[in-house]
Amino acid sequence: MFIVESYSLAIVFCFVTMLCWGSWGNTQKLAQKSWRYELFYWDYVIGMVLAALLLGLTMGSTGDAGRSFLADLGQASGRSIGWVVLGGVIFNASNILLSASTALAGMSVAFPLGVGLALVLGVVINYAGQPSGNPVLLFAGVALVVAAIVCNGIASGMHQRNSGTAAKTNTCGLLLAAAAGILMSFFFRCVVKGMAVDNFAAPTPGMMTPYSAIFVFSLGVLASNLLFNTLVMRYPFAGERVRYAEYFGGTAKTHGVGMLGGAIWCLGSLASYIASGPAGTAVSYGLGQGATMVAAFWGVFIWREFRGGTRRVNLLIALMFVLFLTGLGLIILAGN
Repeated sequence: MFIVESYSLAIVFCFVTMLCWGSWGNTQKLAQKSWRYELFYWDYVIGMVLAALLLGLTMGSTGDAGRSFLADLGQASGRSIGWVVLGGVIFNASNILLSASTALAGMSVAFPLGVGLALVLGVVINYAGQPSGNPVLLFAGVALVVAAIVCNGIASGMHQRNSGTAAKTNTCGLLLAAAAGILMSFFFRCVVKGMAVDNFAAPTPGMMTPYSAIFVFSLGVLASNLLFNTLVMRYPFAGERVRYAEYFGGTAKTHGVGMLGGAIWCLGSLASYIASGPAGTAVSYGLGQGATMVAAFWGVFIWREFRGGTRRVNLLIALMFVLFLTGLGLIILAGN
């Protein structure tokens, strides 16, 4: 299977994670013009499973290092599978909430708050589980990310008041993003407990490598989606109840956009798992969750979610980007 061993290349993979995790939300924005996010999410999960299988049969089955994808799946212990599946279940619950928040409050609000909070808590959790890197630089970077989240929250509240956005809808979106972030901070640690992160080239028997882990993870997401998304469709956070019959009325283009979103997220996650060996789980996870900045960029400059904002709102958004970039820089330096 394909693996990386150098820290510098691992950082490149972390940036791939950042771009993918911060960009998949664009597919939801494209689909939501004619498609409820609950229906989009089914295609998203299907795309994730198919992409994980394809990556396992290609990148995970080439080269001489480690175990091949199918061999790794066959030898995985029940304990390792259980941890990875649990990670998938936790992630799915959090991501459904994040999708709901995106639909209500927009990418430039949902991602900085939800994923930013997940970054802060996740770095602490992953560092406690596997200490690596310079803790002063690492947590200084996290502190700057917290400041960026605060700036985004203040800017969102000011823009809401100035533009007349429905306060109830925006508040619900913020609460959902916060709940998503808290849940999301735990999923990566669960996955790592099922992987042989110390040595992918000669992995511990019974433990999984990135390619088998992302596939089992995606199956955990799919299985839990039968419960979670069914409940959300029946009892939506906003709007009317959604029925399964509506899903089969979608066009091929609409379904394809959703599957593309899942595939993008899956590629980013695999890159993060691969990087977790040489970079350490705290740095790999923390840098990957720089997706908050990427998503905020899409929301602010492409989707124009702060269109018509006052000078003070625009200054807060600019400060948010500066704090995020500086914080991510410190997280990178922490691993050297």
